[in-house]
Amino acid sequence: MPTPPPSYSQVEQAAHAASLIVMGATHPRQSGAKELEAGTLILLGAGPLFWSTLKSSPEWLDTHPVDRWSSRVIGQMAQDMGARAYYPFGGPPYTPFIDWALKSGRTFSSPVGALVHDTVGMMISFRGALHFAEEFAFPDVPDRSPCVECPAPCAAACPVEALNTHSFYDLAACHNYLDTEDGQTCLTGGCLARLSCPLSAGAARDPEQSAHHMKAFHPS
Repeated sequence: MPTPPPSYSQVEQAAHAASLIVMGATHPRQSGAKELEAGTLILLGAGPLFWSTLKSSPEWLDTHPVDRWSSRVIGQMAQDMGARAYYPFGGPPYTPFIDWALKSGRTFSSPVGALVHDTVGMMISFRGALHFAEEFAFPDVPDRSPCVECPAPCAAACPVEALNTHSFYDLAACHNYLDTEDGQTCLTGGCLARLSCPLSAGAARDPEQSAHHMKAFHPS
């Protein structure tokens, strides 16, 4: 007999046990999520214990430890629960995680263009997704951007307006600033605009994790 699909709570518990969090879910048949036609898609992200778990893992001393850890852990979850695993890395072509996140009703576009999530703000770190062939229920979501009633501190937080409300992202301005002495604050502690989001505190992000991602974004 075929193995019945897990419940949403079982996926959530498995994610928590792996130092991950469920960051959204969608039924592609209803939402029109790109590259999928049916079933249930569960998006997984880094939880508060992710960084300490990664540092104690065998992947920590490897090249690209975050991606290698994600592949192993989420790949095992997929195997255990009868799902297919997808990752936001390994392209091109890349899996359409931005579309999937927006279709989940828990991630939105912020005033400065970057994505914002209903519980972790702008400190988003998708590590993978599980796609189940069957549809199963998941909790209702507000499907309303948290930015609607926010004074948008992100719009004024970047010292060089690299993240802004008009052109959204001036990549050159960002990299140039990170090469300056003042830019070391962002490089070692994380993007000031992303940190300014009131919901970003919900990520409980270890500053070392932010520094790791910033170094990957802007190698010295």
